[in-house]
Amino acid sequence: MQPSLEHRVAAAQERLEEVRREVARVYLGTSFAIDQMLIALLARGHVLLEGVPGVAKTTLAKAFADALGVSVRRIQFTPDLLPADITGTYVLSPRDGTFSFRRGPIFAHVVLADEINRAPPKTQAALLEAMQEQQVTVEGDGYALPAPFIVVATQNPIDLEGTYPLPEAQIDRFLIHLSMRYPKREHEVAMLRAHQAAPVAPSAVLDESAVVAMQALVLAVHVEEDLYDYAVGLTEHTRTDPRVLLGASPRATLGLLQASKALALMRGRAFVTPDDMRELAPAVLAHRLILRDEASGDPSVRDAVVRTAIERVSYRKSVRAL
Repeated sequence: MQPSLEHRVAAAQERLEEVRREVARVYLGTSFAIDQMLIALLARGHVLLEGVPGVAKTTLAKAFADALGVSVRRIQFTPDLLPADITGTYVLSPRDGTFSFRRGPIFAHVVLADEINRAPPKTQAALLEAMQEQQVTVEGDGYALPAPFIVVATQNPIDLEGTYPLPEAQIDRFLIHLSMRYPKREHEVAMLRAHQAAPVAPSAVLDESAVVAMQALVLAVHVEEDLYDYAVGLTEHTRTDPRVLLGASPRATLGLLQASKALALMRGRAFVTPDDMRELAPAVLAHRLILRDEASGDPSVRDAVVRTAIERVSYRKSVRAL
């Protein structure tokens, strides 16, 4: 007999705790960043890590992939990087005179797009189809990407010379935006101690089939009808805020719902609560907002807009007749 949904959720929660512990052996920071990465993975989304150099963005992404037991490829984005350097290209075989497809680094389970804003828009756009449809098209031929598939992109918000800001369409494809700040004092001290010993590598506690099964389990997490209306209410409020030129898209509403289901699974629940949505709304919605000129100079305004939506949009549970 197949285990109940509650038993499967509890088993998944235990295995996710193992992943968190393994990543924490290498990434000596807050567990919040690890949790956000797991939420994006379970919800079949992607993560944009933003922070100054040296705050362990790459370390977190690589440790995350190692603990999952899946393949990881790193792409260093530079001004001379071409789309074919990401997706792959056809090469001529001198022996038989035929062309064969040589896969690019996008064909991995975890793709680390390091300093994504260093490459021009044409190269950045090579990720759009992959992030949305989990496939790439080369010379008219479509190639499916492996499952699970997640893009973890990094960018430095301070050194903007020679960079190309991500277009709104690409930013909207990142489920979660995570700001990496300087570590706490105790975490930095622990990092210094760790670097005096042999490097520690996280053990693989999952594999690709286990991750795909957990992603499928997220779809089974229950959502009350009222929560659909609540999610739309939060995103609609960002579209009417006077500080905002362009509010959160319907893709953002769907992302908020999927991320909330993933968070419920991580907390060992088979159902979503309004608190799940409130907790994730800043990370899922804020980076997608386009502010008016008078507010665009302050990066904290986006978070303030989402906080205002959380405060003013109330959750109302309908009373249904039996």
